[in-house]
Amino acid sequence: MMGGVIVYDCTRPADRERGVAAAVETVQRADPVVFPTEAIYGIAADAFSADAVAALRRAKGGSNQDLPVLIGSKHTLDGLVWSVPPAGRDLVDAFWPGPLSLIVEHAPSLALGLGDTGGKIMVRMPLHPIALEVLRTTGPLAVTGANASGQPAPRTVEEAREQLGYAVPVYLDGGRCVIEERSSIVDLTGDRPILLREGAISMDRLREVAPEVGDPSDATPAG
Repeated sequence: MMGGVIVYDCTRPADRERGVAAAVETVQRADPVVFPTEAIYGIAADAFSADAVAALRRAKGGSNQDLPVLIGSKHTLDGLVWSVPPAGRDLVDAFWPGPLSLIVEHAPSLALGLGDTGGKIMVRMPLHPIALEVLRTTGPLAVTGANASGQPAPRTVEEAREQLGYAVPVYLDGGRCVIEERSSIVDLTGDRPILLREGAISMDRLREVAPEVGDPSDATPAG
């Protein structure tokens, strides 16, 4: 217990099991939770609940930023998207779970609670066992950095707790995040995949798998 919230030490097997169960229950009642991803700690909420997403935004201090969606299985992607081009499939097979975020057109019938996304969402399968344990039970979660708006992204649960405090009832402590770079972002919604942000996975590595990946100058202009 830490100041009215519960922090579970997930480096200990028994606490990890209790912590994951508590995180799942918290998500199911539309409250946010905090858990580690590869590079930073994230704050997560049910991606299909507008109330849960609103609670996440309040916890961060009213942030209106677009929210990525994390999933616990490659197969979950098929339930979210309109279609994935062959290059996108190759990238998923090569780099998921891992620090690769994909921008895709979501299925028109998908009842997301993210607000107006313009028909697109950013999806990733994280390479962190604690995150995956939670996601495989909850399903897709809206997740962003567990920091107050405008503050540095936390690399430890203590840093996240200091910034978000009582706004989050459950924190899962997986130790310090050790990967330095954020995820690379590839947009799959155009005529060819476009690397929008080069992060932990370089352009060279991406092109080894999908040679057609381009940089923003290669994107087809709108209209």
